[in-house]
Amino acid sequence: MTVNRFAAAVVSGVMAAGLAVSAAAQDESDAAAMDDRVTLELNKLEQVDQTCRAYMLFENDSGSDFDQFRLDLVLFDAEGVISRRIAIEAAPLETGRSTVKFFDFTEQQCDSIDRMLVNGVSPCADASGDREDCNDILNLANRTDVDFYQ
Repeated sequence: MTVNRFAAAVVSGVMAAGLAVSAAAQDESDAAAMDDRVTLELNKLEQVDQTCRAYMLFENDSGSDFDQFRLDLVLFDAEGVISRRIAIEAAPLETGRSTVKFFDFTEQQCDSIDRMLVNGVSPCADASGDREDCNDILNLANRTDVDFYQ
């Protein structure tokens, strides 16, 4: 092997190792960012008389206990028309804890809900006061047939 080929092989190996380290650091950074989240799972919709009951699982991995965490939800029917707008208070949410909460949508048939939009989180506050990042830290999950999105 000539000196130039040897040098090129060494440089190539060093660059590949550098890219691997950089990719691993990015993966760790992405994983840490995902840990600073509040995951909201729409777990189940259940018809109870003339009320649609929504069961929601909250997993607070944000590092903050929330005193206020109000969700602005918009329900759409199968034609894409807004059928309701609802504000629900999910607080208190303790950090490091999973909590199931249910919310009743009175005079609402569950099978008439095609989509549910989380329009925003406001107000949102922890011990330090009002927070501006609650929409950004919200991670949605879904176990229903309803399209659940942000």
